[in-house]
Amino acid sequence: MKNFAVFLFGVLASLGAFAQSQNKLPAWAMGGFLRPEGVNPIISPNPESVFNCPMRKAPVKWEESDTFNPAAAVYKNKICILYRAEDNSSQGIGSRTSRLGLAESADGVSVKRNPEPVFYPADDAAKKFEWTGGCEDPRIACTEDGLYVMTYTGWSKEEHKARLCVATSRDLRSWQKHGPAFLKAYGGKYKDMFCKSAAIVVAQSKKNPSKYVISKVGGKYFMYWGEARIYAATSDDLVNWTPAENPNGSLRELIAPRRGFFDSSLTEVGPAAIKTKDGILVLYNGKNSRGKDADRRFAEGTYAAGQVLFDLKDPFKVVARLDVPFFRPMADFERKGQYAQGTVFIEGLVFFGGKWFLYYGCADSLVGVAVFDPKNSDRLGDPIPEYQGVSVSGGSYTWGYREISLQNLDGRLAEFAGRNPDKALEVSLGGEVQTNALLDLLRLADKNKIGKIEIIKYPLNLLSPDFPPAV
Repeated sequence: MKNFAVFLFGVLASLGAFAQSQNKLPAWAMGGFLRPEGVNPIISPNPESVFNCPMRKAPVKWEESDTFNPAAAVYKNKICILYRAEDNSSQGIGSRTSRLGLAESADGVSVKRNPEPVFYPADDAAKKFEWTGGCEDPRIACTEDGLYVMTYTGWSKEEHKARLCVATSRDLRSWQKHGPAFLKAYGGKYKDMFCKSAAIVVAQSKKNPSKYVISKVGGKYFMYWGEARIYAATSDDLVNWTPAENPNGSLRELIAPRRGFFDSSLTEVGPAAIKTKDGILVLYNGKNSRGKDADRRFAEGTYAAGQVLFDLKDPFKVVARLDVPFFRPMADFERKGQYAQGTVFIEGLVFFGGKWFLYYGCADSLVGVAVFDPKNSDRLGDPIPEYQGVSVSGGSYTWGYREISLQNLDGRLAEFAGRNPDKALEVSLGGEVQTNALLDLLRLADKNKIGKIEIIKYPLNLLSPDFPPAV
């Protein structure tokens, strides 16, 4: 070998030792969002709030346990936040009854809460879909003439079934429920499908550029929807929606989890999708998997937020997608609560006073806000833990637990050498390492003037007089 030394270490470096790297966002993405200092969480449980529940036929402390997963909209020059609130009727995620509370804000940060919920399971036509789990996880978009369209999850605890439902309002207080979004599609094919989460496409208003309103795509209203994966649906009236299908009658899948990424377990749409000059921007929630499929830089089971860009003319076509989250659990209140693995769950996004306000659920327990000022931003997402190394297993190469090509390995090593001229490259070797793969690594390390390699994990059969091989 020419320029570097190889050192052996028996234990893989711990995640806690990862450095934080800057997360510069591409031009097509939105952000960076900053958490205002000293204000979060902006909504917390209130055991003093009492409501005469038409379902229970008794007073209930409707927001006693948890307040989270908010939608947001602008109404009469105020931001209105509709947040999910749980009573204390049972224990465990999804076991209580959820209702939607309303909080108003003149500045996007300080809020005044309504003492009673504005949307809840009642003795009405929607009881089949909402009793006794309630109404969960709203998203809101508004038409040019002021009709608010809310998609939400109706949770039938008796059936153990979630359904994506639709409701409309003119003032965000009085609502008309329309039932499941897919009730009539394909003769009722999807009326009882377990489904949730929808982001209707909006665009900047031509009449009032300070507003973003529901906008058609190809002559129809369009939404992205889905929890485990992301699909699409169209509508003529914003109430009855038809899921997009493949020629064989299966749902047309647009986005799926990616092994080794922050969204390796599920991808779930966030707030309304936005038309931009670059395409249709979808902000979504990604859950990190557990075990070998997880992105090891983040805690297993963590929810973080990503972005994906679709083509303006072909809304089914992916143009670009972030490989790392732009927003992830960082603060203590985002990692303590019902979901202690850490959760930032984005559902509310409004443009107000020239800034974007992002409202999100924190660990399924609280509501937080983050703000992006397009005129005064460094365009950085939340910092990302670095994995300073490469894993070689068989004939493949992995950087940050993601498989890459030999050409990409060369680029990664060049980038590493440029940023870390005096730091050793950490290498983890699999149990069936092919000699040519290891030689590739050592040759490229030498080419890129990496002075030291630390083998932090290796199979015992490599301990021989012939290891490490000569370049």
